[in-house]
Amino acid sequence: MPKHGFLTPKAISNRIKAKGLQKLRWYCQVCQKQCRDENGFKCHTMSEAHQRQILLVGENPGAFIGQYSGDFFRDFIQLLSRQFGTRRVHCNEVYQQYIKDRDHIHMNATRWVTLTGFVKWMGREGICEVEPTPKGWFIKYIDRRPETLARLAAAAKKTKMDKDDEDRAQRTLDQQIERAMAAKGSDDEDEPVYTELHRDTEDQQFSFKLFQSSGNGATANPTQSQEEEEEEEE
Repeated sequence: MPKHGFLTPKAISNRIKAKGLQKLRWYCQVCQKQCRDENGFKCHTMSEAHQRQILLVGENPGAFIGQYSGDFFRDFIQLLSRQFGTRRVHCNEVYQQYIKDRDHIHMNATRWVTLTGFVKWMGREGICEVEPTPKGWFIKYIDRRPETLARLAAAAKKTKMDKDDEDRAQRTLDQQIERAMAAKGSDDEDEPVYTELHRDTEDQQFSFKLFQSSGNGATANPTQSQEEEEEEEE
């Protein structure tokens, strides 16, 4: 078996180490090569292949940086909109989810030096609502897709229609209450007024004589009965 064969312990160990995420500082975006330590990164930067890639980038650095920045922004916003939606979230939480992909575009190859600078830029461009707090920067994605705007407009229209229906029903109910109160007031004016009976002396007696009224009920005339009783006594 060769010394550095595929099934040698060293080769197996190297593959196990290469499975997980490595230090971002030891990643070469130009060559898309991940190094495991500082020494390996230093050796890579001195290699002939890396030097050829650097010469290509040096001919038009703005185009490469612009492409890396655009890819980083596209993937970051895609992750933010799909996984977190429009809810408020810490920017570092989104970034930790983003770098789990081994093939992601590293920030050291973009126009933004730090994550805070990238978040501030998104706030200035109106892409996200950004909020600085003692715990860090929080972001909230602003969804401006046509289908989302159409859905929000339809929801707002439905809410307005429901509110108009409620206002119309409330006005109708108020008018009915006003008409009922007015009718009740007119009925109160036509009702008879009843007074309390008073005796001039304690020995004075009252007698009631019932007679049929114009209606179905019976009424009493205590005054007339009292006068008739006085006449009989005389």
